[in-house]
Amino acid sequence: MKKINRAITPKQKHVLDFITEYTKLNGYAPSLVEIGNKLNLAISTVHQHVMALKTKGYLKKENNQPRGMSLLETTPETAEIPLLGTIAAGAPIEPIEKPEPIKVPKTLVSKHGNFYALKVQGDSMIEDGIWDGDIVIVKHQQTADNGDTVVAITENGATLKRYRDQNGKIYLEPRNSRLANIYPKSLEIRGKFVGLLRTTI
Repeated sequence: MKKINRAITPKQKHVLDFITEYTKLNGYAPSLVEIGNKLNLAISTVHQHVMALKTKGYLKKENNQPRGMSLLETTPETAEIPLLGTIAAGAPIEPIEKPEPIKVPKTLVSKHGNFYALKVQGDSMIEDGIWDGDIVIVKHQQTADNGDTVVAITENGATLKRYRDQNGKIYLEPRNSRLANIYPKSLEIRGKFVGLLRTTI
């Protein structure tokens, strides 16, 4: 399972886009004050976004320098996929079908197939390292192998669980020893989990 910390939230993307355009136009990066004025953000919020972009490998920030930031030449290549909403890693809930673009490293998606992202709600997959608030990357497909982690639609809604086929008996397995398996009356596979993003902002 791939785990990285390079997700770009929409707000971080706005900050990065402004820094990129400003740097191209002026030959140097904007100050935190200029970013805040342009994007109508508090300086403390700008600082959080800049530090997050530094941590994720998009910016180099020199401490105690008013314009001491620059774009890294090794900015990770990204692809844009839709963030469709929230998926339960607990009791099944309905997903929020309102696509919002999110940038993810190209290493998480291949040229073949369709991919989308969902934000995890709940703790039923913590033993697989999938935590409440994580963003899971999903490859759209309608089939699954035994043991795959899938986005499944049951009679109770959408959920993220391990797919199990035990001698033809299909069930969904949470990865939290406190929770019981789910034996759905109806089941539709909507995709296979391929990786996750963990954001702090």
